[in-house]
Amino acid sequence: MIRNDELRIPFVTMQELLKGKLTGRGFAENDASLSARLFTESSCDGVYSHGLNRFPAYIRNVDRGYIKADEKPKRMLHHGVLEQWNGQLGPGNLNAWFCMERAMEIARENGVGCVALRQTNHWLRGGTYGWQAADNGCIAMLWSNTTGNMVPWGGIDPTIGNNPFILAVPRASGHVVLDFAQTLYSYGKMSQYLKHGELLPYMCGYDSDGNLTNDPESIVNSMRALPAGLWKSSGLAIMLDLIAVILSGGKSTMEINRQDYETGLSQVFIAIAPHSGIYGETRETLVDRIITNLQETTPAGNQEKVRYPGERTLKIREENRKKGIPVDPEIWKQVQEL
Repeated sequence: MIRNDELRIPFVTMQELLKGKLTGRGFAENDASLSARLFTESSCDGVYSHGLNRFPAYIRNVDRGYIKADEKPKRMLHHGVLEQWNGQLGPGNLNAWFCMERAMEIARENGVGCVALRQTNHWLRGGTYGWQAADNGCIAMLWSNTTGNMVPWGGIDPTIGNNPFILAVPRASGHVVLDFAQTLYSYGKMSQYLKHGELLPYMCGYDSDGNLTNDPESIVNSMRALPAGLWKSSGLAIMLDLIAVILSGGKSTMEINRQDYETGLSQVFIAIAPHSGIYGETRETLVDRIITNLQETTPAGNQEKVRYPGERTLKIREENRKKGIPVDPEIWKQVQEL
């Protein structure tokens, strides 16, 4: 959501500012640099709710001790292509980046690699790690559980998470990356609409009285966001939570719900390194044919064209790299004054 009154900040300027705030909180130089880059890339790609906009809250949670700036993941189990790691409540984005790197290392040796992570914090934009894998030529599948912020189908209490799920396929002319939470809108996106006093485009949650609404404030207050795929996304969220807990040995949404803060999450990172023998020289051609066929679909209504997952991100990234990243002046000031 870009506004006319927003500033545009160069990528490097934003990254350096965030890095300075992190080193001032005890982050090692390399960790601060990577974390700042990941925040900046999220905003640059148009995911403002999980980039700069989330940074003040991130720093508050470091100050409160929820996020342990100096903790590193510790391997707990190695079994074939599966590893289990403990994030030790370290920075969620750094833990996630590390685990995807490790999953890719295993995949390069064995074709596939799976790293299950427990005791970690919010990973911010989950799609970051899908792009990370695709940039390294790997197919990826990854997900995280969350605190209870979605109602199971047929219920009225927010007892399941909107567990974000990411799929990524590498492609020379533009990676295909799908990043979605099980709610129609993430809570970060709803907060953006709320900040600007706007209603959501669709009825996507319940108010405290159980009425369907597109008022973001009512949904954020009730924590009763509607599953995007109704009973299907409800079931998928439950299964993702179960598998993440079984593989990582970590906490479930049920257990996270009992805490005062969303921490100690469970996550799974799967990387597949496509061997040339699977598709041979036709692999890239195959992906291109599928995408071309998709783009030739007749667009509906006022749509300019049908897009593949990740296509809009690439366009926004290019524009923001050239013109600067749009930022809310109020949030930019908050970050400067941290």
